[in-house]
Amino acid sequence: MASILILTGSPSARSRTSALALHVGDELAADGHDVQVIHLRELPAGALLSADTTDPDIAHAVRAVIGADSLIVATPIYKASYSGLLKVFLDLLPQSALQGKAVLPLATGGTVAHLLAIDYSLRPVLVSLGARHITTGRFVLDTDIDHLSGGPVLVADATRQCVARTAEAFRAALGDVVQVPRQTAAYVAASA
Repeated sequence: MASILILTGSPSARSRTSALALHVGDELAADGHDVQVIHLRELPAGALLSADTTDPDIAHAVRAVIGADSLIVATPIYKASYSGLLKVFLDLLPQSALQGKAVLPLATGGTVAHLLAIDYSLRPVLVSLGARHITTGRFVLDTDIDHLSGGPVLVADATRQCVARTAEAFRAALGDVVQVPRQTAAYVAASA
C-alpha cells in the first residue's frame, strides 16, 4: 500500500477544501493506504514567509513530502489561482521533491470560472517539482460541499460520482508508483 500525504492549502480552519481532501483521503485509507495530512495553515507563518527551512515544523513538513509515495494537493482557488499559502510552501520544496510521485490536485471555488485553474496555475508548478504522474484533478464548487453539518461532505450525487471517478484514477496511479532514490534527503537533513 502507498503512503499518501494530503497538503491542504486553505487558510480557513473551517475549510471546504480540507473537507473535500479529507473525504478523498478517508476513502483511500479505507483501501489500506497510509494517509497523513498537513494543514499548511498550522505551520508557523513567520517561518513560511521567511523560507526558514531550519524551523522544526517546516523541516518536518518538507521531509513528509519527500518521504511520501504520493500526494493530494488541495487548495481553494482565489483570483484564478491556487492559494498563496500553498505557493509559499511549494516554494520551500527542493526542485525534485515530487520526483516519482503520483499527485492528485483538488480545488474548490465559488464559480465555474475557476474550473481551469488546476491546469493553468497548479499543474505547471507540480511538474516543475518533478511529479511523475499528475492525475486529472477535480474542481468542486463551494456550494457542493457541506463541511459543517456532519452529514455527507458532497451534497450532490453528480459531484459525489465525479469525485469518486477522480479518486479511482488516482488509485490506479498509485499502483504505478515506484520507489525512487530520494536525492533530496541530503537537502532536508542539512536544513533540519
